[in-house]
Amino acid sequence: MKLSRYWIYGALIWVGACKTPEIKPINQQVALPENFIQQTDTSNLANISWRNYFKDPLLVQLIDTALVKNWDLQSMQQRIEQARADVLQTTQALKPTVDPLIAPSMRRFGLYTMDGAGNIVTDIEPGKLVPINLPDLYTGFQTRWEADIWGKLKNKKQAATQRLLASAEGKNLLVTNLISEIANAYYQLIALDQEIKIVDETIAVQSKVLDIVKVQKEAAASTELAVKQFEAQLLNLNGFRLELQQIILETENRINFLCGKTPVRVQRAEQFPALPEKISAGLPAQLLQNRPDIRQAELELLASKTDLSVARKAFLPSFNITGSLGFQAFRPGLLFTTPESMAYSLIGGLTMPMINRAGIKAEFNNATARQMDKLYQYQQSVVRGYIEVYNEVARTNNLANIVAAKQKESIALNSAVDISADLFRYGRANYLEVLIAQQQALKARVELVTAKKNQLSTTVNLYKALGGGWR
Repeated sequence: MKLSRYWIYGALIWVGACKTPEIKPINQQVALPENFIQQTDTSNLANISWRNYFKDPLLVQLIDTALVKNWDLQSMQQRIEQARADVLQTTQALKPTVDPLIAPSMRRFGLYTMDGAGNIVTDIEPGKLVPINLPDLYTGFQTRWEADIWGKLKNKKQAATQRLLASAEGKNLLVTNLISEIANAYYQLIALDQEIKIVDETIAVQSKVLDIVKVQKEAAASTELAVKQFEAQLLNLNGFRLELQQIILETENRINFLCGKTPVRVQRAEQFPALPEKISAGLPAQLLQNRPDIRQAELELLASKTDLSVARKAFLPSFNITGSLGFQAFRPGLLFTTPESMAYSLIGGLTMPMINRAGIKAEFNNATARQMDKLYQYQQSVVRGYIEVYNEVARTNNLANIVAAKQKESIALNSAVDISADLFRYGRANYLEVLIAQQQALKARVELVTAKKNQLSTTVNLYKALGGGWR
């Protein structure tokens, strides 16, 4: 009766130890509007390959070079290899391990022990007692295996696989960002070249006006103040040109760095390429499939869910099997004598965490917090993606109007420069009016170039925001 009571107590302890905490369900869905700014076209720029999206062959060549030589991409590839190795490691954990073993040893049992007392009266060979200092030679194989009865090891493999896929999406995200950064820098170079051309044209005009003012001064039709004002304006233009050249140098080297090269001149077109014929953002729901950062965040969230399942199953008992098979003898000449020297063992054990449950509980709480962290990161990436696309769609529409307005402004101010120069030549306008007209015309022309560059950059940024470039 007392023995039965102990069995009941032991069973109750096991049942209590097998109790596992609950996993609270989470809702990862994010409510998105059906359209971007009343767009209903389901076609999406993200589905276009970057080779077909960018028409400039020099830009395509730069991107090709960067995709091969960029250091960040090469580092990311190594991180993918690390994740692939983690998957292989978790796969091998499902299989038993078999290790060859050679274990020579020397043992001496105390005489006041069961083994020692028995050995001194026992023959190890006919007419020869077991020696007090007993050599022990063993060679064979030993094995260990944890039976995955709860699917814990399989969950670890699943989490490692999800992280491998997340790493691949991380590489896609890096490719998308790299392509957009090179394209934007390339368009900036074209814009800077055009700005320098505008400045050179303005310098040429300004030099002619300065010559006229000097002649007028000699004829007492103008003053030294006017001469100095025009000279100062000319010096300012030359200084502005030097600033543009420095920006060009830094922009070229930024592209060179992205392409894994030392400083060289970057070949580029003289004019901006044409805008895409059709710009369509598609539907917000398509972001979930197209944007690598959203896909990466989703896979990391799935991995954290799997990690939480693994942490919960750590409360359950584990079944381990260990065994060995080989030859054992006290003298090398007898080691491979069969069947006398054959030795084997097979042990199965069911273990249950009891004393260390607090540590397992802490890991479970840690996994729960990591899951919530990944949930918020995923939801944030979805909303951020929608806002980025929304902003770029609105900017695309606005920049078309801005470019049209800047073109009209530039035409009007260029005419004002010609008119002011004619009036100044005939004494009907003063030098300040000519200077102001030139400054305003220069500003308008530079702003027009900037607006056109921003228009192209917006098409690049929209392409990136939609998740294009990695295909």
